[in-house]
Amino acid sequence: VQLQASGGGLVQAGDTLRLSCAASGRISDYAVAWFRQAPGKEREPVAIISRAGTKTHYATSAKGRFTISRDNVKNTASLQMRSLRPEDTAIYYCAAKTTVTGALPEYGYNYWGQGTLVTVSS
Repeated sequence: VQLQASGGGLVQAGDTLRLSCAASGRISDYAVAWFRQAPGKEREPVAIISRAGTKTHYATSAKGRFTISRDNVKNTASLQMRSLRPEDTAIYYCAAKTTVTGALPEYGYNYWGQGTLVTVSS
């Protein structure tokens, strides 16, 4: 499956931004995650959603502010980010992993989108 991430941009601290991930094929076969990589740092998982969308997992930094969702009919996934902080500045990637129903894998993703840059100014 091919993934296309979009929705990044330059925002101010406290703003809301929604990232989208469009898949070329049937996304219901995959767990989907959003990762981010800030300058000089390793890529890290931010939010993960299970194949059916019934389970989610968030990094501590994202809990209460970010919401991951998916639409298996439209083959899309989204990351709603609220109360953005300068430390959220990073390239955000959507990724998909072949896995069993209900799993929330943090590693081993098979497919990656190209990334979308989010810059949060203070």
